[in-house]
Amino acid sequence: MNRKGYVCLFVLLAASAVAWSRLNAKPVAAPPPATPVEVRIDNFSFSPATLTVATGTTVKWTNRDDIPHTVVSDDKTTFKSKVLDTDDTFTFTFSKPGSYDYFCSVHPKMTGKVVVQ
Repeated sequence: MNRKGYVCLFVLLAASAVAWSRLNAKPVAAPPPATPVEVRIDNFSFSPATLTVATGTTVKWTNRDDIPHTVVSDDKTTFKSKVLDTDDTFTFTFSKPGSYDYFCSVHPKMTGKVVVQ
């Protein structure tokens, strides 16, 4: 076999190896979604009152109180829950860094803060 024949054979074998590896490659599983960070609403307070999370984190508020509450950002537009009865939840994913103050619109003295880094 001449040099040109060896080059063609090499290219054919290399292409076959690439095709074989693609056929037998196992798909890479996507990482499982992160578990939301939880804030409890209980005894007329948010706990923790201040929470620091990474950008992209989902925060879940759960009303463990016997009376209704809401979760509303101070600007009243970034996030706003419906009225949460006992055991109801509200989630929000923080996609931008910053400091987000919030309150309960039913009980405005109830306040909290999420710091996103």
